[in-house]
Order: sequence, then structure tokens, then C-alpha cells
Amino acid sequence: MSPSPAGTVDSTSRPAPGHHWTAVRLALGTASALGISRFAYGLLLPAMREDLRWTLAEAGGMGTANGLGYLLGALATAAVVRRRGTATAFRAGMALTAVSLAATAVSDAYAALLAARVLAGATGAVVFVSGGVIASRIAARAGSGLPITVYFAGTGLGIALSGAAIPALGEHWRPAWLGLAVAAALATAASWTAAGTEDGARDAGSGRARMRPLWRPALAYLLFAAGYITYITFLSAYLADRNASLGQVVLTWTVLGLAVMAAPALWSRPTARWPGTRALTTLLAVLGGGSALALAAPTPPVILLSALVYGATFMGVPAAVTALIRTRTAPADWTATLAAFTTVFAAGQTAGPWIAGLVADRTSTEAALAWTAILCLAAALIAAGHRERPAPRRP
Repeated sequence: MSPSPAGTVDSTSRPAPGHHWTAVRLALGTASALGISRFAYGLLLPAMREDLRWTLAEAGGMGTANGLGYLLGALATAAVVRRRGTATAFRAGMALTAVSLAATAVSDAYAALLAARVLAGATGAVVFVSGGVIASRIAARAGSGLPITVYFAGTGLGIALSGAAIPALGEHWRPAWLGLAVAAALATAASWTAAGTEDGARDAGSGRARMRPLWRPALAYLLFAAGYITYITFLSAYLADRNASLGQVVLTWTVLGLAVMAAPALWSRPTARWPGTRALTTLLAVLGGGSALALAAPTPPVILLSALVYGATFMGVPAAVTALIRTRTAPADWTATLAAFTTVFAAGQTAGPWIAGLVADRTSTEAALAWTAILCLAAALIAAGHRERPAPRRP
């Protein structure tokens, strides 16, 4: 199979079954590092907030700590890959993510919990970037963008499992974190050999970050990161403020997670076929509109629809950005450019929950959802203004 003139592979060819299976197992990386480690915190937030007597700003501070760790991990990933290889970086990140989740259950001291969330963020970033590079290589070999969207859709598995299990534990947030640690450890074991297909990729960190031609998508990614995280961080608090039943909470989170898992069926073809930032712009616009639904009519059916739209789109944004990087930069620059974009992403989601928490403390949890809608719609406008440049030629 030969590359197309634009530097992309033929998106109409079908990947071999082996590529599918490898991508599915690799997707356990995002299931653990994002779906379990990052987003399950939103489910545990009401119990932790009540037990530890946190304000919304303190609760958002935990999200900020996780985002700070993510920022540090993103900055370090290229060096880790250069020294140890992509596969080793992925495996180590997965194992340490499980350790960080177990550490979250050890103490109720705010400083200790902050440290655990920083560690979880740092290891999650390493998994996110290294796994994204491996998925990009699988996509290049397979001749399809599907492995990339499958990789990011793994997040939905973590969200759905968390949403089905955690609310039933009620105020028992420590056993919940231990259970999440066990799940992350199992994901580490199951994904181990999927990363092993890239054992020789130590030269991946030797490229350069190509940010200047992609500055508009990078700015849109920054706003997206600051916005999207507040919806999923404060969703359970928003439901609790409306006296939602246990069944409604479980249903909302399970539907959200399943929607993430279904996203490849919706977005893999547009992501592969739509030129430039068209897919990114569309995803951001739909995400902003879906987030606003819950504010327009805060009834259970509408909130459920909002969660469905949010789940079906928000992990499509990193997939679209990864596909954009894969098609607009040379393969040697993938790791460095993806790490740079992840650093931008981490900076946004570090500040987002804390600022939104401050605003929500002075208003209501509705402000957190409004924050998501406003920033994502602004990001869509910025991405829409991106002007394409010729893609680099590949060997």
C-alpha cells in the first residue's frame, strides 16, 4: 500500500484483523489513564466533597492537581521515549497509573490526595502520548484512521465501568479507589503485548515539534482542554444538586461512557476523509452545543441527551488532533509534536477545573457546564479559521 499524494494513507482500505485487535488492547491505555484515573474522579467527587468537607474550589483543585501532573508528564514524555522507547514508556505509565490510584485511597489529607492526583496525571500523560504514537503507526500500516479513534474510544470503557460500579458504593470512596487501582492493573497486563509491537521505536523522540503551522488548532485545543474537563468533573455534583436518584446517576454515566465507545463508528471516517481541521471544528461545535443542552432544560431526559452528545464527541477531539498531526507532519516528528500538543492540552485542563470551581462557588454548578459550552464553541470558531499548508512529503 502506497501513501497518497497528501501524505496520508488510503482511508478506504480496511485494516487487517490483527491491527484491529492490537488497537483494541492498546485502547485499554486510555481506558485506564483517562476513563478510570481521570474521569472517575467526577463520580467520586460528591462523596469525597461531603466526607472531607471540601468547597467546590477545593474539589476543582484536585482536577487542577491532576492537570498539573498531566502537564509535567507531557513535558517529560519525549525525553522518556527517546531514552527508553515508546513501548517501555507506555507500559511504565500504565503500571504507575495503577499505583497512583491505590495511593489515592491511603489518606484523607488534602496534600496527600493532591500528590496522588499529580502522579496520576503525569503517568496518564505518558500513556496518552506514547499510546497515541503507537496507534498512529498502526493506522499508517493498516491504511485506516480507525486504530486512532479506537484508541481514544477506550476512554469510554473506563467511564462506563466506573459509572456502573462506583455510585452503588455511596460514600465509600476509599474502596472505590482501590477497585479502580485493581482495574488499572488488569488493563496494564492486558495491554502489555500491544505496546510490545513497537519495542524498537526509540528514535521516535528525536524529531521536532511542528507547532507554528498548526498554531490555530493548538489554540483551539487549549480552549477545549480548559472547557471539556469541567463538564465531566462537575457532572455528578450537578446531578446531586438536583437530587438525582442513584439510578439516574448510573444511567447518565453509563450512557456517557458507551457513547465514547461508539464514537469510532461515528467519527473515524470523517476524521480520515475531511481535510485539515474540518473534523476538529465540527466536533468542537457539536460538543459545545451538547454541553449547553443540560442548561437549556435541566430535566432528566435532556441531561441524558446532553451526556450522550458529550460522550460521543469529546474524545473525538484528541483523535482528530492526532490524525491532523499524523497527516500534516513527518513521521519522525509525530512524538515531539503530539507531546507539544499534549502539553498545551494539559495547561488548559490544569486551569479549567479550578477556575470553573471558583466561579461555581459564587454561582452554582450550572456555571461549570456553561464554561464547557462557551469555551468549546469559541474553540470551534478558532479552528474554523485555520488555513491549510501543503503536507510534508514522506519517504
